Amino acid sequence: MEGLLTRCRALPALATSSHQLSGYVPHRFHHCAPGRGKRLVLSRMFQPQNLREDQVLSLEGRSGELTCKSQRLMLQVGLIYPASSGCYHLLPYTVRAMEKLVRVIDQEMQAIGGQKVNMPSLSPAELWRATSRWDSMGKELLKLRDRHGKEYCLGPTHEEAITALIASQQTLSYKQLPLLLYQVTRKFRDEPRPRFGLLRGREFYMKDMYTFDSSPEAARQTYSLVCDAYSSLFDRLGLQCVKVQADVGSIGGTMSHEFQLLVDVGEDRLAVCPGCGFSANMETLDLSPTNCPACQGPLTKTKGIEVGHTFYLGTKYSSIFSAQFTNVHGKPSLAEMGCYGLGVTRILAAVIEALATEDCIRWPGLLAPYQVCLISPKKGSKEEAAAELTGHLYDHIIEAVPQLQGEVLLDDRTHLTIGNRLKDANKFGYPFVIIAGKRALDDPAHFEVWCQNTGEVVFLTREGVLELLSQVQVV
Repeated sequence: MEGLLTRCRALPALATSSHQLSGYVPHRFHHCAPGRGKRLVLSRMFQPQNLREDQVLSLEGRSGELTCKSQRLMLQVGLIYPASSGCYHLLPYTVRAMEKLVRVIDQEMQAIGGQKVNMPSLSPAELWRATSRWDSMGKELLKLRDRHGKEYCLGPTHEEAITALIASQQTLSYKQLPLLLYQVTRKFRDEPRPRFGLLRGREFYMKDMYTFDSSPEAARQTYSLVCDAYSSLFDRLGLQCVKVQADVGSIGGTMSHEFQLLVDVGEDRLAVCPGCGFSANMETLDLSPTNCPACQGPLTKTKGIEVGHTFYLGTKYSSIFSAQFTNVHGKPSLAEMGCYGLGVTRILAAVIEALATEDCIRWPGLLAPYQVCLISPKKGSKEEAAAELTGHLYDHIIEAVPQLQGEVLLDDRTHLTIGNRLKDANKFGYPFVIIAGKRALDDPAHFEVWCQNTGEVVFLTREGVLELLSQVQVV
């Protein structure tokens, strides 16, 4: 028992790391107030399942195959449902996981001084024309006109909008800098060929931060600070992400890095040096070199999913919109800028891509929609007498482990066998599945506990279950 607790505490997939914000109060997510008589039951969850592959292809309007593991699993268990090509309904389990991810992002961004804002999705054409991106972005920019003939785009990013906002503040002082403003919003990109589910869609959620500094030196310090926060975020999620040199693309600026999750389905080709740690997106290197430009050692070629991107912009945008501040000498100066993105919905899919088996989703503990699934005996079975014990265990968990309020789900579909429900639970990837089977009739009762992220199965008394679950931390 102690060995299992030790392994659970050590795994980032089951608990948060030691990095915690001072004074942070955990948030709970639940559909109704937990407690006796108000249990969360699976039979009432809206979660379409068993969507056939031919139905998916018809709904998404293309004839290819579902080659992406995360897309296939998220469709099969009902985490997402196609709305149109590249657009998906995010269903309850996915929304819960995304809200938890946003909480972790909020912690990391606010720990470095980030302030949260929310900018309109509709962005006036004149802002984009000022930076010449109205035309240079090409067909990926979704454009529209209102009834008065005024042109807009659905923002894939918000450099123009945030810089115009800062430029409107005439009294900004150097004493107020650095200024770190971020949002988590829907973004839109008219992908020519949406694919891989949430990994490459036309509509998606992104965290974008924009920073304003008083000097290039200060801006580079802020750049390093945000990159470190990204590394901390991925460490807490138990994801091994690599920071690689990247092209600035349509965003612009003089320095850029991507945070890449190394998986075979990734569309980015990367070069990594095992010797000196150099890493880069291959598109930034000339003629696909085989030797590292830093140490001349051999490069390892791999693929990755871009889950984060950072840019040092300098005065590219602030000079166009006159985003200025009053410097220490009382004179106006242009702000030095940076921008930093995280693909929120893409991270959810990338997590599944990296951690899941071919048949079962596996979540980092911080993002699991529910931490615990309780399975009661089948109606009419020899073990049915233990059904009441399952309900009592649910109540004891909620009372004894307060952080799990709203995190425990009871699979009350007693017309199904325990085996069928366990198969479903494995697919959904609850970190802990607790079964009231034959040994629940022992004295004292023992419950079968599946620790999904460690692959271990143990039999524990009620007290043992509570001790194990007391180690779990949630956001």
